[in-house]
Amino acid sequence: MAEMVILVLVVATALAFDFTNGFHDTGNAMATSIATGALKPKVAVAISAVLNLVGAFLSIQVAKTVSKVVNIQYTKDTTGPDGVVHHAGEPIAGLSGHALIMIVFAGLVGGILWNLITWLLGLPSSSSHALFGGLIGAAIAGLGFSNGVDWPLVLSSIIVPAVLAPVVAGIVAALGTFFVYRLTRNVAESAKEKGFRIGQIGSASLVSLAHGTGDAQKTMGVIFLALVAHGTVSVDGDIPFWVKFACAAAIALGTYIGGWRIIRTLGKGLVEISAPQGMAAESASAAVILSSSHLGMALSTTHVATGSILGTGLGKKGAEVRWKVAGRMAAGWIITLPVAALVGAACWWIANLLKGPADGLLGILVVFAILVVSATFIYRRSRKTPVGADNVNAEWSEENPLQPTRPVSAEHPAGTLIDEGLAKMLREGELTVDGRLTDKGIQASEARAYDDAKGR
Repeated sequence: MAEMVILVLVVATALAFDFTNGFHDTGNAMATSIATGALKPKVAVAISAVLNLVGAFLSIQVAKTVSKVVNIQYTKDTTGPDGVVHHAGEPIAGLSGHALIMIVFAGLVGGILWNLITWLLGLPSSSSHALFGGLIGAAIAGLGFSNGVDWPLVLSSIIVPAVLAPVVAGIVAALGTFFVYRLTRNVAESAKEKGFRIGQIGSASLVSLAHGTGDAQKTMGVIFLALVAHGTVSVDGDIPFWVKFACAAAIALGTYIGGWRIIRTLGKGLVEISAPQGMAAESASAAVILSSSHLGMALSTTHVATGSILGTGLGKKGAEVRWKVAGRMAAGWIITLPVAALVGAACWWIANLLKGPADGLLGILVVFAILVVSATFIYRRSRKTPVGADNVNAEWSEENPLQPTRPVSAEHPAGTLIDEGLAKMLREGELTVDGRLTDKGIQASEARAYDDAKGR
């Protein structure tokens, strides 16, 4: 009974990671289309969700390995010293099913919490790197520094691509933007904007499809590994359809939720982007992602998309690039692996310390409870500065980038200075920012309390 409960918790946690992956990465495909007005915000995320769902079923071969950088399963068919053949996807010999599940579970929690923290801050970061970081930390805690992780592979498959991806994408996007403006310099501005907005729909859709074909596979591999460790399926068997469908649905639902905070940073925070720049950025992202997949290189879509957007700012004469925002994002990328690893290691340590008599169930329940409480706190904190479809394109403010305002009424438009009496009446930090109405102030501003405060 305890083993089944643990399996259910691991599957639920894996799907939760897939969900956060969806809303965390929506902006990679749709931020520029939303920023330029090529697509309405809710239409954009709906299209992206459908294409992520379709993409999850398009891969010819679903990966059965969670991550090659942690030594928890065989990545290819291997014959051991005793002559026994171990198949790809099979847990490493000598690693018990429960020990493997604990590492995977702790790694997932580390990935989820880092995804939520960066979402709260509006920082685009790699969900894949968050998962790898969590797994690396849990593997170090459970198996040791040298036995748990393939460090040369970490360097070659994670760190080097993380450095190269935004640079290559930025160069491609900068050149694309330069030639786009060069070739269309005699075209009327209105016609140019209209034409490229139409083109953006196709290029953004291609990025969404490419994202779905890759990212849902990671979670399928995690759940498959848990099922193999539990003994529910054989490593030689196919991944059950319900696993594929659940992972596809989770990432699609997460995408539809929107991840508006990150969409805002990518669409408004880096560059004030126009339709030609938007199409150049999306086309560059799609080209780099699909080319790297063909060559067998796993690149972060977040790093590629960010590099592409920055490249469009460099490729357009007179465009403003907000390097301060880009610097914050780069800092977030640098600490993603180590911070997620620390969280993953801490979760493994807690689960192992409190494993109790029932096959480790107590420790896993405690860590799962920590995840739920932390996620709830982060969500409630985000509601103090809500970003949604109706204000994601508000003017960027370096002082309060994630406190955009939106229209309240014709008489009191967003950002209108309100009198001191009303400002005192509204909860500071939730309903006002420097005396200006924010999202949270909408109901109060339209309620009778507003008129009372105005003395009417």
